Amino acid sequence: MTTKWIKSTGIRSEEANLKKPKLSPSNKINDNTATLQTFTLGDLAQYTKERAYSPQVSSDFHLFYVGRDDVHDILKHVLSRVTTSLYLNMFGYDDDELNDIVFALAVDASITVLITLDQSQAGGVHEKKLVALDQSKNLAAFNTHYVIGQSATHQISHTKGFVADGKVGGEGSTNWSASGEGTFVVTGQPGGAGYKAQNNTQTIFTDPDSVARFQAELIAEHVAAQTAHSKSGGRAGASAETKSGARGSKAHAAATAK
Repeated sequence: MTTKWIKSTGIRSEEANLKKPKLSPSNKINDNTATLQTFTLGDLAQYTKERAYSPQVSSDFHLFYVGRDDVHDILKHVLSRVTTSLYLNMFGYDDDELNDIVFALAVDASITVLITLDQSQAGGVHEKKLVALDQSKNLAAFNTHYVIGQSATHQISHTKGFVADGKVGGEGSTNWSASGEGTFVVTGQPGGAGYKAQNNTQTIFTDPDSVARFQAELIAEHVAAQTAHSKSGGRAGASAETKSGARGSKAHAAATAK
């Protein structure tokens, strides 16, 4: 039985066999003092090529470039500081470290997690491996808000974005993969043996209207995918039920899961 860390309380538990998330300087998943409560876009300037923004920069919207800026660490910085909620729809889901972060959030009963993955992409070798890992570790708490599906008109679910803690949004063309994010091989700069980077963009934004509207859209896309999945006889988590909801504790949910 492997010890896991519950971020919201800062306590350790042995309720499930969970792989401890890989840690790096930007990954604060095991630091319960790291939050988004005082987050500003200036916190991410360190991950740009210039390590600083222009004096004319917007205070609530910034566009980052894969292959130029450290998008992998930008995503880790934001996601590992979630303490309240994460609403996520990701087309290409193929990043072990980001998956570890999301998984750690999903097993924290105090954090609402809603995850939508695309049906066509989840059939890939690595995506299937990640999904199998998630489902094999118990997690009714995770599956409660988890669906693999399509759009409302049975097209691909091509959204690539999230809202973290109702405060920070992220959206762009970036899939979660080494080449999609242009994951740095050489620390602090792009390049190195095996380095690959697609032409992608990643926005991070904090203006309340965009964050609220995008969170509502992510919920709608999740419900649409779940509805289509149910009609086709598939299995998906019950979004209406929170991880601490009607069926009681995570242990009870695990014991009664199919």
